[in-house]
Amino acid sequence: MVDFPYTQVTGKVRNFLEKIRGAGVLPKVSHAWLKTIGFTSSNDATLIGVLKFIGFIDGSSIPTQVWRDFRGGRHKAVLGDAIKKGYSELYAIYPDAHSRSNGDLTHVFSTSSTAGQQVISKTVATFKALVAEAEFSASSTSEDRGVLHSGPLHAAPSSFAPGAPQLPPSQSGPAVHIDIQIHISPESTAEQIDKIFESMAKHLYGRKED
Repeated sequence: MVDFPYTQVTGKVRNFLEKIRGAGVLPKVSHAWLKTIGFTSSNDATLIGVLKFIGFIDGSSIPTQVWRDFRGGRHKAVLGDAIKKGYSELYAIYPDAHSRSNGDLTHVFSTSSTAGQQVISKTVATFKALVAEAEFSASSTSEDRGVLHSGPLHAAPSSFAPGAPQLPPSQSGPAVHIDIQIHISPESTAEQIDKIFESMAKHLYGRKED
């Protein structure tokens, strides 16, 4: 079970990230450094834990290569990648977590923590604040989902199962178009994936095993 981070000052996340891009790469992040860039509240210190969670600083609070990359022109994409890595357990459940509703996120964070509702709400708000400053490519999101889109059931069988007999077109009535999405776990073996398609060929096309 992972402890997702939260900050009480989610409204300062944007300004904080802008400060990181504008300031030099310091030897170590500290509460004293926060004060030098204008974050003097005691609650501002919780921003350091968020940085550590997404890999901007290491366990010793020393800036990582991710921090350095974030200062470049691809800062939004760099932040997006850092979020997906830091929140990997969330993305394992919702590969499009950055597009999910507060309700979906609350459910995941609640089942991953023993914290109260107030902390869970701040955890959701923290994630949303980070996401608002990041960029997530459509192609990488599609790949991460691991979703295979089959052709419609009335399409040529070669687009779904090689050698399966083609269903005859309907002679009357409106055509029915059905799309199927298959969610396959990254941990699935090749044998398990083959079994999935064999089962679908059997039930959808009436194909019998050899």
